[in-house]
Amino acid sequence: MGHSDADVLLHAVIDALLGAAGLPDIGQLFPDTDPANRGRDSGEMLKVAWKKIADLGFRIVNLDTIVFVQHCKISPHKHDLCSSIADLLGVPTERVNVKAKTGEQVGPIGRGEAIAAQCVVLLEPDRPA
Repeated sequence: MGHSDADVLLHAVIDALLGAAGLPDIGQLFPDTDPANRGRDSGEMLKVAWKKIADLGFRIVNLDTIVFVQHCKISPHKHDLCSSIADLLGVPTERVNVKAKTGEQVGPIGRGEAIAAQCVVLLEPDRPA
């Protein structure tokens, strides 16, 4: 549940990209006080955020994610998830990685009450400074 479509993985990707580029976070770019963001597609949000970053002259070297979830099996979907994220960003699939970790029955994730995601991204200037 969330204000937008609440795609935890794409939201982590958006925040990592914005942070790496020195821009404000997803909440400032897409505030939940703006009715236009209710139910908004996270893929479209990622495209908007990435355009801002690319317009600053950055390109993605690599992007690595971890989804923390107890019951949903990510492994069978890793390739599709990587391809989908790569397509949204216009980068080769090889630059995107998705991993999953369980909570080992500990805490909200381990009890199946929550899901979380983390993302680390390396950006470099697309053109010499």
